[in-house]
Amino acid sequence: MDQLSAMRTFVRVIQTGSFSSAAREQNTSQATISKKVAALENKLGVKLLIRTSRSLSLTQVGEEYYENCIALLAEIDEVEARLRSKVSTPQGTLRIAASVPLGRLVLAPLIAEFLRAYPDIEVDMVLEERRIDMVAEGIDVAIRASKLEDSTLIARPLFANPQLLVAAPGYIAQYGEPKTPDDLKHHNCIVYTYKKTLNNWHFKHSGVESSVSVSGIFRSNSGETNLEIALAGMGITQLPIWMVDQHLKRGELVQVLADYEADNIPIHAIYPQNRYVPLKVRCFIDFLKEKLEGRYL
Repeated sequence: MDQLSAMRTFVRVIQTGSFSSAAREQNTSQATISKKVAALENKLGVKLLIRTSRSLSLTQVGEEYYENCIALLAEIDEVEARLRSKVSTPQGTLRIAASVPLGRLVLAPLIAEFLRAYPDIEVDMVLEERRIDMVAEGIDVAIRASKLEDSTLIARPLFANPQLLVAAPGYIAQYGEPKTPDDLKHHNCIVYTYKKTLNNWHFKHSGVESSVSVSGIFRSNSGETNLEIALAGMGITQLPIWMVDQHLKRGELVQVLADYEADNIPIHAIYPQNRYVPLKVRCFIDFLKEKLEGRYL
């Protein structure tokens, strides 16, 4: 048995959530994946997984072994990456995490160009709204619009991310344009419910900060859904510039309260704080920074 290969397979079973998902990823059969994990359990003399027809979970010793595998495989990958960097050829699978809209609107249009530039790299992109554990799920780099709270991670800014207040021209024609943030109290405001401040929108004008409590007939935890409601002329919403940029240029939306600066949380590339950053990660981050810096001015 190739123990290193079996360890990698065991880790991917946990990270993907099933034997079948790991099998599809490795282009093999579910039976082959199951045999690898069973062989690993036999060699160790312990039960690592509890398997039923509907669920998969780690035993207590399996959980400890999984964490050790993550650390050990990371060390091995680091050594290999260090050796590969000497020939300056980035290669291997690059696992990227991002939110669904950020991945679809910002990253996806650039991935083809990146892959053409680095033909020895494969990209595995994970698009989810939830905040994931990068180390546990084997993520090389996450692209996020958030302030870094985890000291075990490093964040490198990619581009500014101002939030803009926007509405469809038809809505403004029917209900008028707000002149100050206070006027928003009399408008139908489309609220993003994942935001910590929820219905309190913050502004800065001439160095003075203020906030206003807004409300409306629609709110959701999806920025893209809120965008569609705004495009339909149902109210004013606050969205990041990369989500509304093309709609503003086409005249499908107009910016309101442009003189008032809303929240600005830069987009960062986030990666684990290792002694050595793999060349594939460095190349991807440098590529994104070059392509995105200054794009949304």
